[in-house]
Amino acid sequence: MIKEKLQNIKSSHQANLENQGSDNLQQGWEIKKLGEVCKVIAGQSPEGKFYNSKGIGMPFYQGKKEFSEKYIGEPTTWTTKITKEAEAGDVLMSVRAPVGPVNFSTQKICIGRGLAAIRAGKNIDKEFLYNFLIKHENEIEGNAGAVFNSINKTQIEAIAIPLPPLHEQQRIVSILDEAFAAIAKAKANAEQNLKNAKELFESYLQEVFDPSTRSGQGKKGDGWEVRTLGELCVFTQGIQRDVKLQSETKGENQVRFLRIVDYTQGNEPPRYIDFPGEKYILNTDDVALVRYGASTGFVCRGLEGALANNLFRVIPKSTGKLTNDFLFIFLRSPLFQNAIKATMNGAAMPAISFSLIEGIPFPLPPLKEQQTIVRQLDALRAETQKLEAIYQKKIDNLEELKKSILQKAFSGELSGGEPV
Repeated sequence: MIKEKLQNIKSSHQANLENQGSDNLQQGWEIKKLGEVCKVIAGQSPEGKFYNSKGIGMPFYQGKKEFSEKYIGEPTTWTTKITKEAEAGDVLMSVRAPVGPVNFSTQKICIGRGLAAIRAGKNIDKEFLYNFLIKHENEIEGNAGAVFNSINKTQIEAIAIPLPPLHEQQRIVSILDEAFAAIAKAKANAEQNLKNAKELFESYLQEVFDPSTRSGQGKKGDGWEVRTLGELCVFTQGIQRDVKLQSETKGENQVRFLRIVDYTQGNEPPRYIDFPGEKYILNTDDVALVRYGASTGFVCRGLEGALANNLFRVIPKSTGKLTNDFLFIFLRSPLFQNAIKATMNGAAMPAISFSLIEGIPFPLPPLKEQQTIVRQLDALRAETQKLEAIYQKKIDNLEELKKSILQKAFSGELSGGEPV
């Protein structure tokens, strides 16, 4: 039933797409400025000496850090000096970097310079106000300051809002609540399906090296053997090159300089350095690991160039014994990733050394079986990527549907007929 109603709303919106942005208002609607129908309280931060984390005084919020889907989260800071207050039910707006996101306050709180409280007056429903601000979140622009982009109290008060009679506001809110609840449920299902699609590949990857399965640490007669990574591979650390020795255009006898961001972000402009010698060169089929930092253990492949010193090559000693493709699979597997995480547990700066990983067990099948496993995983990866694309598209469509419904709500197109 809900699905049919949502489809009707969507179809109606598409049929009236050309009328979006019309200045015509429904009968009984007015254009008001927020300052005419709301009280706006600009935040003001107390001195830091009055803050505490022990729950003494009033909860204090500086900005949108604690914002959630709709209601602001639990406080982490309190203040014994009260400057500006927001009450339960006030709409809190982030007014500094970024400008526009909103949440509801759930209790009386002290607000700092990064927030403003918008308190609905008697002629405007607070949920109607909230949904209007959600719709226009990305359109609310502030002042381009030297440090932050911000919006002030006067600018918030000047925001124009189309306002129907109060009973009509409440009816529109009822429609939005029901529609958004159905969208949220559909989105949650799509997100779970997306998660399941991603986990399908990961679960099979884990099964390949799981000792409890036949493909694990070698059952008698299947040809598997357990070696160590150090027995099967050689490791070569990358090279240090100062930024001033890197160029943005490739010169004669230069190669690409492969940094972590080239693999983890994928959209960084390439850098080039003078050819450093073959031992630092990674070919497209070769495999490397991130040595330290937030991406420690990330497996790199697919680019050609000289490795930076925060990465190192992992090269099979014999491609007749171990292929690069199977090595790539092993390094990405939970068996390897969990092993390095366990050895680095509690380290202030997570890092991998050659000695740290060379003793990690490596369940190794015969060469033909390696090739079979690689083909199966490639096929499964292709199928799961198709599923991921389908479910991501569904999620994107639901977000667009939500925007469509909000557009209709504040152009008066949800005001007629019976509630959803």
